[in-house]
Amino acid sequence: MAKRSAPQEEGTLIKRARSSEPEANKQQLAISSSNDERQKALVRSVKRTSNLEAPIVSLSGAHSAEILSCRFDPTGQNIAACSADRGISLWRTYPPNTNYGLLSTIHKAPVLDLQWSLFSPLLYSVSADHTLAYTDLTTGQRIRKLRAHREIINSLDRTLAGGAGVELLASASDDGTVRVWEGGDEAGKDPVAVFELGCPVTCVAWSADGATIYAGALDNVIHVLDLRKQEEVSVLSGHVDTPTGLAISPNGSHLLSPSFSSQTIIHDIRPFAPSPNRVHRVLSGAPAGFENTLLRGAWSQEDGGRRVAVGGADRTVTIWDVESSKILYKLPGHRGTVTAVDFHPKEPIILTASKDGTMLLGEIEPGAL
Repeated sequence: MAKRSAPQEEGTLIKRARSSEPEANKQQLAISSSNDERQKALVRSVKRTSNLEAPIVSLSGAHSAEILSCRFDPTGQNIAACSADRGISLWRTYPPNTNYGLLSTIHKAPVLDLQWSLFSPLLYSVSADHTLAYTDLTTGQRIRKLRAHREIINSLDRTLAGGAGVELLASASDDGTVRVWEGGDEAGKDPVAVFELGCPVTCVAWSADGATIYAGALDNVIHVLDLRKQEEVSVLSGHVDTPTGLAISPNGSHLLSPSFSSQTIIHDIRPFAPSPNRVHRVLSGAPAGFENTLLRGAWSQEDGGRRVAVGGADRTVTIWDVESSKILYKLPGHRGTVTAVDFHPKEPIILTASKDGTMLLGEIEPGAL
């Protein structure tokens, strides 16, 4: 009686890591021995940390010019990006990563920044055509267009006003002003407040409680504006060149600001800071380049803000550990200056956008809470 051999579905030779190595670092090398030429390759299985289709996902084809800003929505399920080609693209974060929307008639000039509404299906965007637009994402139609400034609008941020449940927007422009607007589909056409800074304003961010606005300007300082008093109350110094972007930490205690000097500063914005100049960390490693691009940074969300990221003119994204100031990652992949970054609100995923007109989604190691 012949001995029955075991069925062979796929001839594969597997080299396993030594059993003495820690379980967390265990990986497999699989060498395919099938007859299919395409499968004759060395395959390395990598520990996955997110629900993305692959450790790195490229989002391309929607824009014909540089992407200037990109952001996850509050749920992390969708992505919006705006470009110098005057278009706004909408993407799914998870497979099949479809580009389900391309809004090309919202603005008549490059779209410089955008924000998802915090509680309604609206997208806010600002442009070099001096306008602020409200777009209804359920229909893809612009429902409001405000001639918000006299010059190019560089930056936009939104917040929920404390207790009132009203969404407020802050826009920063080359006309030297920061203006506050009411969000939502029933907002008025006049600004809630206007702050005159006297020089072009490059970036803007709300404090966590929605009572204070931080605005970076060409005078190399970050102006602290009190919405209730409607006046400037102080400045944050430390930069030797113009701040290019602002981002508040998830707990609202620190402010990240890259600059044209290739130096990224984290300011302590708590009411009582231990340092008199409020400089918490000075980070280097992300070159700003000579193109004077407004590079935007971001805080990690899933670990409570233990890491920060800024793109650079060296076509990489630099991720630092905040407490040690050490560079954790230098992520390549783009063919142009990395203009904007954002972290997923729930998973260790980083989104990057570049002058090459593409975006990349990448997994990183989860941070310890």
